[in-house]
Amino acid sequence: MKILDIYIIKKYLLTFFYTVLLITMVAIVMDSSERSDKFISHSLSLKTVVMDYYRHFIPWINGELWPLFAFLSVIFFTSRMAKNTEVVAMLSAGINYRRILRPIMMAGGFIALMHWIGENYVIPNSTFYKNEFESKYIKQSIKSVLSNNVQFFISPNQKIYCRYFSRRDSSLRTFRLETFDESRELISMMKASNLKFKEYPNTWTAEDYEIREFDGMNESIVVGKGMEIDTILPVQPGDFISHAKQMEIMTTPALWEFVDREKKRGLENTRKYTIEAYKRTAGPFTILILTLIGASIGTRKVRGGLGIHLALGVTLGASFVVLSKFSETFANNLSFAPLLGVWTPNILFSFLGVYLFIKAQK
Repeated sequence: MKILDIYIIKKYLLTFFYTVLLITMVAIVMDSSERSDKFISHSLSLKTVVMDYYRHFIPWINGELWPLFAFLSVIFFTSRMAKNTEVVAMLSAGINYRRILRPIMMAGGFIALMHWIGENYVIPNSTFYKNEFESKYIKQSIKSVLSNNVQFFISPNQKIYCRYFSRRDSSLRTFRLETFDESRELISMMKASNLKFKEYPNTWTAEDYEIREFDGMNESIVVGKGMEIDTILPVQPGDFISHAKQMEIMTTPALWEFVDREKKRGLENTRKYTIEAYKRTAGPFTILILTLIGASIGTRKVRGGLGIHLALGVTLGASFVVLSKFSETFANNLSFAPLLGVWTPNILFSFLGVYLFIKAQK
């Protein structure tokens, strides 16, 4: 890299991380002012609050806002360069505008790479501990239970049903297990008034059970009225308990594995998980797109300078956020492809970025 590259990259990164530090501190102050009563009511020490909550709150809040941080940072430092006629001097010296843009995009790519790693592997783990802390001390309803009339496949040819799942003793009331052959014909069925979890990994105890086996027109039946029998099932009590925002606490490989497993079970609750997985790839590309837009705006020397650029940047940033929320809502609730719903804001703003780059002051 040349001295010019190092100079521009250094300006971008220093401005970006200063913005991250400043806004993160503001976010912590605002959050602590809202939750201080909860901390005091539970007699939590400062060390507990910092290490068990805010240590994980910081990656979470940054994962939400890094694209906007990058956008505002690139507008700020390029506007300062334009105001000080540094961009004009570079262009007058015969430096191509693409050559000026190259180190800016390199720095944006570095930030995007960090954001991708964080979104896919680091932030989900931090979010898990943050949510656990909130569930224990702040919000009590962060976990939900699949309790009534639950049915799903536990293997390609086995399906279970229960009328009610009791979280208190990890038992299934009015349980039924159906087994099918390759032609989807029912070959056996096990019923139990109560199925209680016995031990990990997959041992359950059936009470008041009934086992029926079918062979064409022939049927055999075993009735265990008032008796118990142990059985192995590829299901655990945790399969009936989920976090309110479970997709946020799963790494991307675990997220796709969960989606695949739920689809095999015949459950249709995977749409929001698919959208979350696509968002984690779209987010880093958003940083690159907003970097291009911000640089194209900021390097233009205009009357009004930094104020005009920041105002335009805030307007575009707010527009992107609103469009993203609308697009995500459509993808969640309507017959809109999740991939298209997540990437629509990036696609539209990519065209805007190319247009502003073409029209940028050269």
